[in-house]
Amino acid sequence: MGPQRRLGWMSLAAATTIALAAGVITAPAAHTADDPVEVVVNGDDVRADNVNGLTYKGLGVLSCNSTSNLLMDYKAEHPGRYWELIRVLFGGKNPLINHVKVEMGSDTNTSTGSDPATMRTADELADASRSPGFQLAADAKTVNPKLKVSILRWVMPRWVQTEWNKGTGSDEMYKWYKETILDAYEKYGYMVDYVNPDTNETHDPDEAFIKWYKKAILADTDFADPRYGIPAKKREQAEKAYRSIKIIAADENTTHNFGPSMLSDAELFGMVDAVGYHYNTDDRHDGPAGSDTHLPYTRLATGENKYNEDKEVWYSEGVGSFGYTDYRVNNTEGPNGTSTGIGGVQSALDLANRSVKGYANSKRTHYVFQPAIGSFYEGAQYSHKELVSARDPWSGHLHYDAAFYVMQHFTQFAKTGWENDTNTAGIWRTVPEASYSGVSGTENLDGSNGAPSYMTLADPRKKDFSTIVVNDSDQPKTYRIKAENMRLGSDPTMEIWETRAPDAGRPYDANFKHLVDEIRPGGAGYYTYTVKPRSIVTLTTLDKSHDRATKQRLPESWDRTVLDTDATGKKHNTRDKVLYADDFGYEEEGRVQVGTGNGAHKTSQPYLRSRGNQPRYMVDQTGAWEVGEDANGDNVLYQYMDQSMKDTGAWNRHTPNTTVGDFRWENYRATVDVSFPDPAGGLASLGVRQQKGMAISDAAYNVRIAPTGAWTFYEYGTAVKSGTVAASDGYRLAIEAKGATITTYIDGKAVSTYQDPTPQTEGRVKLGSDFHKTAFDNLKVEKIAGYTPYARAQLDNMDSSVAYAGTWSRKASLGDAMDWYRSTSTGTTAGSSFTVPFTGTGIDVIGGNDGTAVLDVYVDGRLIARDAKTAATGKRLATYALRGLPDGAHTARFVLKSGKIVLDAFNAISGDVDRTVDTTPIRDALEKIGRPEQADYTADSWALFASASSAAKAAASGRQKGLDAIGVEQITDRLEEAHDRLVRKDGTAAQ
Repeated sequence: MGPQRRLGWMSLAAATTIALAAGVITAPAAHTADDPVEVVVNGDDVRADNVNGLTYKGLGVLSCNSTSNLLMDYKAEHPGRYWELIRVLFGGKNPLINHVKVEMGSDTNTSTGSDPATMRTADELADASRSPGFQLAADAKTVNPKLKVSILRWVMPRWVQTEWNKGTGSDEMYKWYKETILDAYEKYGYMVDYVNPDTNETHDPDEAFIKWYKKAILADTDFADPRYGIPAKKREQAEKAYRSIKIIAADENTTHNFGPSMLSDAELFGMVDAVGYHYNTDDRHDGPAGSDTHLPYTRLATGENKYNEDKEVWYSEGVGSFGYTDYRVNNTEGPNGTSTGIGGVQSALDLANRSVKGYANSKRTHYVFQPAIGSFYEGAQYSHKELVSARDPWSGHLHYDAAFYVMQHFTQFAKTGWENDTNTAGIWRTVPEASYSGVSGTENLDGSNGAPSYMTLADPRKKDFSTIVVNDSDQPKTYRIKAENMRLGSDPTMEIWETRAPDAGRPYDANFKHLVDEIRPGGAGYYTYTVKPRSIVTLTTLDKSHDRATKQRLPESWDRTVLDTDATGKKHNTRDKVLYADDFGYEEEGRVQVGTGNGAHKTSQPYLRSRGNQPRYMVDQTGAWEVGEDANGDNVLYQYMDQSMKDTGAWNRHTPNTTVGDFRWENYRATVDVSFPDPAGGLASLGVRQQKGMAISDAAYNVRIAPTGAWTFYEYGTAVKSGTVAASDGYRLAIEAKGATITTYIDGKAVSTYQDPTPQTEGRVKLGSDFHKTAFDNLKVEKIAGYTPYARAQLDNMDSSVAYAGTWSRKASLGDAMDWYRSTSTGTTAGSSFTVPFTGTGIDVIGGNDGTAVLDVYVDGRLIARDAKTAATGKRLATYALRGLPDGAHTARFVLKSGKIVLDAFNAISGDVDRTVDTTPIRDALEKIGRPEQADYTADSWALFASASSAAKAAASGRQKGLDAIGVEQITDRLEEAHDRLVRKDGTAAQ
């Protein structure tokens, strides 16, 4: 163990002894708002000779488990937006992301979905282009050629797993890795920089295989095999690059076994270049000081170990920001029901604290987001946990969260990355003696205790430094920073850059990453600054005040237009009867730009080739879904995972299924042709109105059919009706969902009609199979005449336009992934209300509810429903649905009369209805009611009736824009109920 370093800061609050042991600072247990924190940035502590452990490598993104699936669609449909995203994430002198980590797919679901296996059989040539992560890295290298790429595995393809289970699968594992790595090299021109040979999130690192794998890399001289596709003139270069691959291990999650193993095993220490673990900020502390189990990761990073050599230590998988910060700022989780702003548990400031504490407690100088980009459909496990949301490729909508600005406080005020072999790249060093975090927790961090949390980065030449301070408490915190033995030059001015929530009446991003002050040293050489509550600041000696890149605002989001195309599935078209179509030929799609030559240039490729034959807009939950040619040479969609490739080790085990479409689709008819090329059997499924989950049974209504002709219709996973049609090699399946009526068709004939008493009204389309090769073709989603096809827009419960009165609990921390943006607003106090502006013909009140809430409903100031009951519903479903309003701008106010209501989101219903609907039920009701006289009834009961009668008469005229069949039904019901509620002035009911 090396010599101990001098202590770099002191708290003025108490005479507490603070010791620095192996780079870890022990701080006072409690702090108050009056405790200034003193930080000494001593040039003698800037360890320019530490090139691995203390160089600040910045941030990375993990691509895995379908999280990047829709990115390739953004590139094809909105290339300008896609390449802008690449520049924003990976480009510039101070890139936010320096590393793309790819978790190798196996067509199985180990989290939010499945990524394709690059080799489904031992004989298949590797195809890295199937996996969006490899292409994301290739494209990122066009703006940052120095970007690092790493890979690891979780679940293996069946052909590897079978041999591995026998204890003889090392060669198969090596083959899968090598051929994938070389295919990426051949296609994109880059060599993977790091490999973890072990399994993701192991509890028992396979040290023997890690050593075996490293030795195999170093001994490998075979690069001429035609399977690799490496031209002869590039083989020597490929071999050199391949044998330079570094080892990262062991990506543990709940255990910390590999750090001690590195310290105790000299051979392992020499073979492994970087150590990483997940979802925990802390080091290991058992055993006496100096033992291999006491602060092993700290000692690996600092080089204060028996080998006197420093190693990289990564936070190799951590979360992004939970939900959208622009919504969660409206929470009531602070003291006395105040907002926590951009802070609180699982917030943007929590992310900052994870980076600070992960470094302060275990010297991790690299944080990898899982994911940084959420490009898969909402409703899968771990939704809304990212810096950038990219889920509507047809619209080009991208949401950059405020957490993006927060993390730029680390990357834009230092030179980040990996130091070169000659130690001349100038990568800034972390300074252990000037870094500390006392916030609570080891994963979900709570900074409300007011403890210091800061991290210092310094130029190895000692010319500049930046200290990042996180204050996730409700009290201001004063910092006094002093520079010693630094070469700051003649102008020691320090800039203060701040990010926090907006002040009252200001735009949402008014306080995001802006220059708030410039200060100079005061008495005794200290810079003094008071950090505001719920904020992050970077105090830097760099001159960034005129730097355009530092001041640059993130791109605008664009509208989330609903997926409504013409018959090609390519062009937006709201005037025809088609919502979406896909014949899997893609003649309508143009060529696509792909980064090649290690980022040196972009190459134009045919649509399907550019994406490894992956279908458009589909997010796979399980299975090998890929476009291929049928016996006639026509393109169809195949699910290839058969009995020989069957799922063997997935975390979430389901039969193969994939999802396509828009969560706002409502009334539609979905049709697809299915066939069974596998002589061993098969099963094909079609589902509609899927909102959440990752199985075919998570489509609210689904039909499944076998080549024998046996079929079953399900509501979710419950069989409702079954039957048999003539056996065939193929069928045309269709499900028509209009309101509560669900009709199933096989080859154009209705075989089942189901009337759902509590219908799910909106959602996407699902395709599914069992573990046999199955074909799908001519997918079409069509509007239904007389019915609204979709919700026009969604408003979150925490959107600033939604007004609340009375008592409400508005929570975002530790929210459920099945709640939109992980936030809910809950009311239990009678008289409390919420008011929602929207444009359309109706509104859905969405949330998981017990059905006890009773509401009075007002639209544009008029009472339209009294004592309206709500439904007991699961998450993402409508507990109350209002229809039949004139298409246009409205304001709805809901008053809670009794019970409990949980609000998640509000969907505004579109007035795009094909064909004028039959208003006979309304006219019949008006005729039956006759002409009651206002003078006969109480004012209170007449107000409701007058509103309902006026609406009914307007609708009965046939001139109400946007009126659909469900609206007719609701207008009729409201009229009849209002009439029944009329109370005569003498106290008797209306007749």
